[in-house]
Amino acid sequence: MNTLNEKKILLGVTGGIAAFKAVEVASGLKKLGADVRVVMTQSATEFVTPRTFQEITKNPVAFKMFDNFSNFEGNHIELANFADLILIAPATANFIAKVAHGLADDLLSTTILATQAPMIFAPAMNTVMFENPATQFNLQILKSRGINIIEPATGLLACGTVGKGRLPEPAELCAEVVRFFEGELLTGKKVLVTAGGTLEPIDPVRYISNSSSGKMGYEIATAASRHGAEVILVSASSIPAPQNVRFVKVESAEQMQAAVLAEFDSVDAVIMAAAVSDYRVKNIAAQKIKKDSETLTLELVKNPDILKGLGQRKSSQVLVGFAAETENLIEYAKKKLAEKNLDFIVANDVTAEGAGFGVDTNIASLIYRDGTIEKFSKMTKKDLAEKIIRRVANFFN
Repeated sequence: MNTLNEKKILLGVTGGIAAFKAVEVASGLKKLGADVRVVMTQSATEFVTPRTFQEITKNPVAFKMFDNFSNFEGNHIELANFADLILIAPATANFIAKVAHGLADDLLSTTILATQAPMIFAPAMNTVMFENPATQFNLQILKSRGINIIEPATGLLACGTVGKGRLPEPAELCAEVVRFFEGELLTGKKVLVTAGGTLEPIDPVRYISNSSSGKMGYEIATAASRHGAEVILVSASSIPAPQNVRFVKVESAEQMQAAVLAEFDSVDAVIMAAAVSDYRVKNIAAQKIKKDSETLTLELVKNPDILKGLGQRKSSQVLVGFAAETENLIEYAKKKLAEKNLDFIVANDVTAEGAGFGVDTNIASLIYRDGTIEKFSKMTKKDLAEKIIRRVANFFN
């Protein structure tokens, strides 16, 4: 299926060991119907030959600033004007730094400085290099300019260590390009997302909570924004707010309920990814409780069921809930779906390896009102968020 038919993609390849994956990326984009042209840095040619890309793309490959091109105009201006999209994969720490600070000392960096085409960068490097404050600062600069950054994967790196820094698989990079050209599925829609585990105070310094990090909700909010929605993220997480969303920070379940209800009537969809505490302390101590006895008894009362209340109140909104269970996953999720008047529910067994709280992956099933169950194998929370948002968008078509 030529989903990228007639799209002109400039693939920039920089000098990292992950450059070999860029060959598969070029092949994948070509198979999807794109006109692919490759610009390499000189360092990249130490890992993969230009001839390899030329055979794959059926186009000349540019890698020298003052080369004598044949078959097409190859200077940096022509290359800059050619592209509907520029994909840099892999993007090394050095190249990211050059682009962030406007340096243009080779053909690829000069082309980028001369283009008005949208860009996607896929960083790949050693974990310590990726996490270095300088690299993170440079990535923030690129993001502030509207450049899309694909987060590197976690796994075994070429240096022998295990960590974050791997170039995502070629199929995933091609999927990102397809998503870019498919457009914004939620343009004109307003989406509210909740995230994180709520905190229920015991005294001024202690609280009851759960293990939810908020990562899933943040990925959903980011995916909704990427597809053109106006996004409100109501968060009990300590993760910094993602870009291009309206961020509402809360702590307790009651605060989250108030924030959600204040927006509910004006939104088109609500995705309740937060892990809301079922109970709160009835009598919160005004001062720090001292360790004067061997035991401490707390009287707990039920928190408001935010999701059930929304289900009773909703009119045209799409309402999505989550069921994080440790047993009888499908049975409990179906019950929650019905009781809370949801359009669909995301069910996951938090005891499964690679699923649940605090990790970057998830294993989930989507269960719909008509009984349909869509099961997914382990994937990144980013990929799962993309699927959830696409299913939400289907309700508006």
